[in-house]
Amino acid sequence: MGDPTRPFPYVSYLRVYEPLDAFSDAQQLAILEQRARERELTESIEHDQSLRRVLRSVSDPFPHHEPDLVRVTQFPTASGRTAPYYCPNQLAVRTTLAAESLDHSLRGPLIDVLVPDVAREAHQARLDPDTFADSVAKLHTRSATWGVPFAWFALIHEDDLTEVVEDDGRVTTVRVTARIGDCIDRGRRCVAQLAIGAPEMDLLDELTEIVEWLEIFRRDAVVEVDYGPVADRVFPDDSPMDVRLGIESLAEADMMGAAASYRRLASRWIPIRQLARAS
Repeated sequence: MGDPTRPFPYVSYLRVYEPLDAFSDAQQLAILEQRARERELTESIEHDQSLRRVLRSVSDPFPHHEPDLVRVTQFPTASGRTAPYYCPNQLAVRTTLAAESLDHSLRGPLIDVLVPDVAREAHQARLDPDTFADSVAKLHTRSATWGVPFAWFALIHEDDLTEVVEDDGRVTTVRVTARIGDCIDRGRRCVAQLAIGAPEMDLLDELTEIVEWLEIFRRDAVVEVDYGPVADRVFPDDSPMDVRLGIESLAEADMMGAAASYRRLASRWIPIRQLARAS
């Protein structure tokens, strides 16, 4: 059974953080207003905002004039000194794209219940067309429910910078951060290996698309895989190594090795994904 105390499904995030000068002047002003805020306070604010949207008396999943949150992470630069990097939440844009995605995955009256036309139209009226287009072209955050996608694990290694966040003995999240250049190189290597060993796998298309997305950003950016609350069920987690070994085995036509890696991944993640269908 799932955790009855949690009002939301498990959500994990893949984020790109950039230095301050990678953003426009207007974005820099918004970032500077929030850069001193602790990360956990930002997470708490986002959770409270999400809960208020869920509890509205009418169905309306969109944000209403809420200032966009900015996350800050610290990461060593090439010189070895730690520097701040920033990831705008871009919630208004991401909810718009999520609603469009629902249009393709749901049919009938359910979509009208979840995302009524009146709420959608009001949200569109609140958006700035210029900043919306820029954000769509350079979206800093991706999310996934009920488990971390295997393609994300191909970007990180077990020796990357890892932060384990705990509260009262419970792991609330695990965040793994790496330089974007390393993530792109790892992704490209996995794409090449899959193209040789398993060109029919969906993972190949997923990784190809993620690498193309990462290539939009500056090479001094950093990438973060944020497990979210699902970390409490899987950490310590060997998934990055299992994905890497599985892909290497496929490239070498070692089907036994690939099957062993998949069994380890499946035993860890299939029970979590089954929670999406649990009552």
